Amino acid sequence: MEQHLYEAEHEAFRELCKAFLAREAVPYNDEWDKAGIVDREVWRKAGAAGLLGMDVDEEHGGGGQKDFRFNAVLVEEIVAAGASGLGFGLHNDVVAPYLTDLATEEQRKRWLPGFCSGDIVTAIAMSEPGAGSDLAGVRTSAVRDGDEWVLNGQKTFITNGELADLVVVVAKTDPALGAHGISLFVVESGTPGFTRGRRLEKVGLKANDTAELFFDDCRIPADHLLGQENSGFYHLMANLPRERLGIAVAAVASAEQVLAITLDYAKTRQAFGKPIGSFQHNRFVLAELDTEVTIARTFLNQCIVEQNAGRLTVADAAKAKWWTTELQNKVADRCVQLHGGYGFMMEYPVAKAWLNSRVQTIYGGTTEIMKEIIGRSLGV
Repeated sequence: MEQHLYEAEHEAFRELCKAFLAREAVPYNDEWDKAGIVDREVWRKAGAAGLLGMDVDEEHGGGGQKDFRFNAVLVEEIVAAGASGLGFGLHNDVVAPYLTDLATEEQRKRWLPGFCSGDIVTAIAMSEPGAGSDLAGVRTSAVRDGDEWVLNGQKTFITNGELADLVVVVAKTDPALGAHGISLFVVESGTPGFTRGRRLEKVGLKANDTAELFFDDCRIPADHLLGQENSGFYHLMANLPRERLGIAVAAVASAEQVLAITLDYAKTRQAFGKPIGSFQHNRFVLAELDTEVTIARTFLNQCIVEQNAGRLTVADAAKAKWWTTELQNKVADRCVQLHGGYGFMMEYPVAKAWLNSRVQTIYGGTTEIMKEIIGRSLGV
C-alpha cells in the first residue's frame, strides 16, 4: 500500500541522513558495539549536518521545522543503518520539547545552541532502582536552600547517561503530594555532587550508552528548575506521547526492515530442492507479518499527522507504542525462526534486530502500563 506521509522535502532530508550515516556511523557500528558507547565526535558531526534540533527555532541554532516527519525520517534511517548506538532520537524526540516548551528565554539561550550543534548531549533521568513507570515512587529529592536546589538520589537505565552534558532530572519537591509533588531540574555535567556509575551491560543496543546517575548533595542554581515547581508530573504527561510516538517509529521501521531481509532470504534459501518461502506454512507466516506491518505503518502515519496537528492523545500514543513494539518483537522472533540456525548468528542482521527489539516493550512505559492508560481512557 502506498503511503502518503512524506513529501519531497522529507525525502531530500532522508538522502542527507543516509549519506551522513553511511559515512559517519556504518563503518564504526561494530567498533561502537564492542566499546559500549559511540564516539563523542559523531554528535558534533551530526549537529553540523543539521540532524539535531530540527524543530528548535532558528534563532537558537535549530532547523526551525516544526514537523515531526523530519524526526521520523532520521529515526527510520538510523534503524536502516543499524546504528543503534546513536541516541539522537532521545535527544530530538524526548528532551527537545522540555527545553523548547518549558525553558525560560535565558535557559534557551544557554542550552539550545549547544543542543543543536552537538556540543551538548542530553538525557532525561526518570527511572530509579525502585521506581520505573510509577512516578509516585520516585525517591530522588530536591530541597530549596537559598538560591540553590540540593538534589539527592539515584537514577538508573539512563540512555545517553554517560555522554550526557545536560540531564533533565525528575525529583520530589513536595513528598506529601506524591506524584503531584514532582519537579524537573536541569543538571549539567561537572556539577559537584553529580557522578555517574558503571556503564550498564545490556542484552541489546550495545553501543547505546546506558548508565546509573548519582546525586549526593548536588547543588544547582535555583534557575535550573525547568517549568513550574511541583508541576513535573503534568510536564511529563504532556511530553510522553511524543516520546512514545518516537519509539513506535523505530518499532515499525525495524519490523519493515527485518521483514524485507527475511523475505529476500526466503526467496533464495533452498530446502528440499526449493526456496523455503514456497512452503505454505512459511508463505502464510510472511503473509501474516506483511499484513500486520502494513496496518502498523498506516496507524503510525496517522499518529504522526495527529502529532503535527497537536491532536495526538495520550491514549492513541499508548496504542501506537504497545502495538508496534509488540509487533516488532513478533516479527523479529518469526524472522529468526525462518532463518533457522543462521538467524542465531550475530553476523546476520536479523539476530541483532532480535536482541535490540526486546527492550522496546519496556522503556517509555511498558506494554502493561500502555494498556492501563488506554483502559482508563475507556472509562473502565
